[in-house]
Amino acid sequence: MSAENLAYALVQLVHNFGAASVVGGAVFARWPMPQPREVQRALAWLVLAAWIAQIASGVSFAAVSRHFYGALPDIHAVARAALAVKVAAAVLGLATAAWLAGRGERAGEAGRVLAWRMLAACGVIALAAAAVLRWFS
Repeated sequence: MSAENLAYALVQLVHNFGAASVVGGAVFARWPMPQPREVQRALAWLVLAAWIAQIASGVSFAAVSRHFYGALPDIHAVARAALAVKVAAAVLGLATAAWLAGRGERAGEAGRVLAWRMLAACGVIALAAAAVLRWFS
């Protein structure tokens, strides 16, 4: 096994667990039934950590490419658009999770419901964009 493949595999491992956590944590907070506030608070911190892992591992993909090839991958315009959508979803997801973890308790039920819906949407959008990015890379 080459060092390059090992590096990509480790980054992909973190990225996959982050993706599962950003979607799974957000969905579980509200479905099949709303979780108690203390569980939602713990899930908010989990989802925040998962978005940080998503962003860090996404940057790590670029760093591994840069290290082993001396350049970023040359990707198709469709893949660049998907990457832009994925980055936007990650930034919005990170900000929403940080708000929910830090101040969501004071927002009231309607604010928390909206935040969880936004987090679920951001996760699903990021996953869909990842599929397009992967296909057109």
